[in-house]
Amino acid sequence: MTIIKKENNMKYKVVPFIASLDPKKRTSDNVAIQLENLINDLSNQGWKYVRLESVTTFVNPETGCFGLGAKPGYMTTRQMVVFEK
Repeated sequence: MTIIKKENNMKYKVVPFIASLDPKKRTSDNVAIQLENLINDLSNQGWKYVRLESVTTFVNPETGCFGLGAKPGYMTTRQMVVFEK
C-alpha cells in the first residue's frame, strides 16, 4: 500500500487488488463483490475511489542453486485500486 502526497494537499492511496474466484462457479459476481467491499471499506475511512489500474512489470529470473531449479523471467500484470483524500 502506497500513499502519495501532492502539493495541492491531495493524498493518494494505491492498494493491490487480487480477487479470488470460486473454481466451481467461475462467475465474476464474487469478484465484483470483493472489489465493492474494498471500495466501501476505504470509503468509510474517508478515501474516495478514483480508478482501477493495471500495472505490468517484469519478474526477474531465478538462477537456482548451481543452475538447478532455475526459472526464467516473465511479465505479469497486477490490478491496483487508486483512492484519493
